[in-house]
Amino acid sequence: MSNNDIMKKLRVALKFTDDDIIKVMELVDFKVTKTELSAIFRKDDHPNFKPCGDQFLRNFLNGLIIYKRGRRPDKRSSSSHNDSGE
Repeated sequence: MSNNDIMKKLRVALKFTDDDIIKVMELVDFKVTKTELSAIFRKDDHPNFKPCGDQFLRNFLNGLIIYKRGRRPDKRSSSSHNDSGE
């Protein structure tokens, strides 16, 4: 299964639009345009098809974690709460 197939399946499973995917990618400071997305979601025999690279998929998955669960709490601030005797 290619990265393009994984992205297609995730988009369907999550019911994401192109705008949703762009928002997820912005959470990890990865800029992508609707044109680039449409190239990734095309059939591999289409002239405008673009393979989805590992970096793109990795950034999407990391952004998806932030989108679904939120950002990790800062370890420094959480450890200071533990030192206060609570």
